[in-house]
Amino acid sequence: MSRLKDLVKNEDPVHERRMEFRSYPLDKKGLIVEGWLRDERFVPGYIWDGTPRQTGMVHWMCVRMLVGQAPLTILEVEAEMPGVPHELCTTTMQAVKKIVGLSISAGYSEKVHELLGGIRGCTHLTHLIVSMGPAALHGYATQQARKHRPMPSSLDELPGLDYIINSCALWKEDGPLMQSVLDTLKRHEKDA
Repeated sequence: MSRLKDLVKNEDPVHERRMEFRSYPLDKKGLIVEGWLRDERFVPGYIWDGTPRQTGMVHWMCVRMLVGQAPLTILEVEAEMPGVPHELCTTTMQAVKKIVGLSISAGYSEKVHELLGGIRGCTHLTHLIVSMGPAALHGYATQQARKHRPMPSSLDELPGLDYIINSCALWKEDGPLMQSVLDTLKRHEKDA
């Protein structure tokens, strides 16, 4: 039984945030990763000064990143804000340029927050860009996996491994998935 699921099964939501990510191959080595964030309010309310606040879209924004190289690096970036709550929000779009040259590897999220967080940018664009890191890695890995490659001979030959190690309980340095990778490499070495 799921207590929290049971508590909301007869309730209508008041707010929804949707994030979508798509990766598009640009050439043999590059990939454009597109991320969209949309917040929608389902109930009316009031802002801080008592002014009525209507239902509907609150935030609707996009970030596109051109990624490539090894380690996977942000080569170009742009932002778009088709819908925002304040007209001044769009003045923060150029802040995303600060992440050009950033590698999507261990420490990526912290570096994005350091460059764009707080008063250095827009909290929603920052959240979107942080979430786009894993999406970029998955898209790039999917694109690269379209062609067959020989079995790697060491951990050094596994692209993106530095991002995956210690990213979750299963991928910890001495965890079951790393052990499986090491065992496979050892078996392959013996067979070679």
